[in-house]
Amino acid sequence: MQPEPLTIETLTGKAEGTRILRLTGPLTLLNFFALQTELAKEHTPVTILDLTEVPYMDSAGMGAIIIHFVSAQRRGHKVIASGVNFRVLELFKLTKVDSLIPLTASVEEAELL
Repeated sequence: MQPEPLTIETLTGKAEGTRILRLTGPLTLLNFFALQTELAKEHTPVTILDLTEVPYMDSAGMGAIIIHFVSAQRRGHKVIASGVNFRVLELFKLTKVDSLIPLTASVEEAELL
């Protein structure tokens, strides 16, 4: 059985300096480096991670998000996660990342922050 691929679509937000990464597929060790590479391509003041189509995430996927969050914080930039489903939200809560990274129900809501 082949693992599900992760696709990453980069979009421009409504406000200048906002980048939206629409992720589709699981965030796992198998696609850790692809996600890290994509996250490092640009350093915009606001990065919104649209996780609406991410069915699950392992610790490596969470690690990639945390690494990017810390890097963004050092620059004074913001990272927001939107559309997090119940399964992924449980991982955010378990690791206490939900208290670090702002979570919104949708990209539209994230763009208002």
